[in-house]
Amino acid sequence: MNSPIQSHTSRSDEEDFSAEYPRHKHPAIRVVMMPRDTNALGTIFGGVILSEIDLAAAIEAHRYHSGRIATVAMDTIEFKRPVFVGDLVSFFTETTRVGTTSVTVKVSVWAQRRFGSHVRVPVTEASVTMVAVGEDGQKMPLERREPVDID
Repeated sequence: MNSPIQSHTSRSDEEDFSAEYPRHKHPAIRVVMMPRDTNALGTIFGGVILSEIDLAAAIEAHRYHSGRIATVAMDTIEFKRPVFVGDLVSFFTETTRVGTTSVTVKVSVWAQRRFGSHVRVPVTEASVTMVAVGEDGQKMPLERREPVDID
């Protein structure tokens, strides 16, 4: 088995992937991937990425509701490339729909290879729907239809 600390760039990383790193946006979350996050193949376990996607979507949804929110759906999850130990992974969010009780968030995940390299590649994309819930766990209306900054 290959070591989880391996060459992190490949020809496909260097090629145009028809996506441009979102330099104009601030990521909701940035995480350096560690050896504890690897799967049996030595790459980062997909569940670790999904967990961070869920957190990033929640951060975005809280711009519309300061109370409790819950994940009700993770749709169209696409793992585009593997993530490696030492990659700096950024989770960018964009609200795609605001309903009466829910917010749908697109999460785009990018890896900066070896946390210092200039190579940044799109690695995962997902759509997450979060719903506002009350103390009783039942859905409730969002507090607002327009986002507030939570910086």
